[in-house]
Amino acid sequence: MAYERIKIQSLHDKVITAAEAAKLFQDGMVVGSSGFTKAGDSKAVLPALAERAKEDPLKITLITGASLGHGTDGKLAEAGALSKRMPFQVDRTLRNKINAGDVLFIDQHLSETAELLHNKNLPQVDIAVLEVAAIESDGSIVPTTSVGNSATFAALAKQVILEVNTAIPTTIKGIHDIYQAEDYPRRNVIPIVAPENKIGRKTIPLDPGKIVGIVFTNELDSPADIAEPDDKTTAIAKHILAFFENEVELGHLSESLMPLQAGIGKVANAVLTGFIHSKFHNLTMFSEVLQDSTFDLIDAGKLDFASASSITVSEECYSRVFDHLDKYRDKIVLRPQNISNTPGLIKRLGIIAINTAIEFDIYGNVNSTHTSGTNIMNGIGGSGDFARNAYLSIFVTQAASKGNAISHIVPMVSHVDHTEHDVDILVTDYGLADLRGLAPRERAKVIIENCVHPDYKSQLLDYYNRACERGGHTPHLLEEAFSWHINLRQTGTMKKN
Repeated sequence: MAYERIKIQSLHDKVITAAEAAKLFQDGMVVGSSGFTKAGDSKAVLPALAERAKEDPLKITLITGASLGHGTDGKLAEAGALSKRMPFQVDRTLRNKINAGDVLFIDQHLSETAELLHNKNLPQVDIAVLEVAAIESDGSIVPTTSVGNSATFAALAKQVILEVNTAIPTTIKGIHDIYQAEDYPRRNVIPIVAPENKIGRKTIPLDPGKIVGIVFTNELDSPADIAEPDDKTTAIAKHILAFFENEVELGHLSESLMPLQAGIGKVANAVLTGFIHSKFHNLTMFSEVLQDSTFDLIDAGKLDFASASSITVSEECYSRVFDHLDKYRDKIVLRPQNISNTPGLIKRLGIIAINTAIEFDIYGNVNSTHTSGTNIMNGIGGSGDFARNAYLSIFVTQAASKGNAISHIVPMVSHVDHTEHDVDILVTDYGLADLRGLAPRERAKVIIENCVHPDYKSQLLDYYNRACERGGHTPHLLEEAFSWHINLRQTGTMKKN
């Protein structure tokens, strides 16, 4: 039955074990792997490579779409098999190795990796490991639950190892829209004018001559960690929905809004879930990941269509979707991430982007990647692609955490991912600040008044007032700008003693 998924008879001889596939890697290789937010990733070959590296040390540069599931990044890092990693990760073990300097990490906008490979600004991929549902008679491959950078890896890698995952129904064919823009300087317009436009093919082209091994697997993606909305995320969602309602009343938006993009996690889940009981309808999505809330909105009749690069859902939602795939087939599409995240399309479609911040400052600069300016958390992901180009760029975070020892609004962010020029709306559980059309001094007053936790409002206002006495277009006290972070490190709190 498994071999029926390989429709080229001569490729049956390429079937090997994961351990045999792991022997094909050499020290110093650049490896590309499918996988985007734990979906459609390598479930056998890369873990086998980690096992091999324990006995036969080697290091690779690993490029993926985004994060891998099943602890694979951690296994590779723990085995010492990674020299460099890009463009995104969420694994705690790997994160610790990166922050210790044991693994080099390139934190990239998710739209850029494929572009850098096509433009030969990154080394050529030696081996690509791609999860597929089937190999077609023309050699093309059917992706599984993500596309990510797989189309680029298939086109540019010297060799390819395919993981044929029999846990994925072959009926998944048809939900993908594989389109690759031309290389510069002959790039044409990408002809997508609405999220539901399909412009490409259903499978990823692949030269069968590149295939050096085929490994069968039967394993589902790691389930998404879905946290129920809490008081803070519910409050954030209410502020955003109230803002949208006001924009409709002002005539800036219709009740269908504009296509939505939302980052992953409990805040995004709470915001999207909030639409179910709202007056908004006929919504669309042009995002990176289809989460549980996406399918909840479809089931509730609120969401008409959703475009992304992966499906990352809980175990319950996974069964709901793939046991009834025909129900959703005409309502979703998965695309390469250099299409789902391409700046021109984000600008053209007028995306409303909702992403998460670690902290922001009184002028609207956002840090979404580092704690205390030095330690990477996960990475910028696609938030930068959307923030700079969105119709509305919204960032959310809780006002304070750790028993209110940490304020997430500070005088100056300790690391800048999104400058004040790319941020329209800031939201915490205490309120919303609309920064559009405001000068720096105006932004500071609105942010302090609406977003800051009460424990820190007077402290932040005091900083701002004293900075204004010194003067400047963007007033700061440089000798105090990072004092909150320093105080946190020394005393365990950002509050003044």
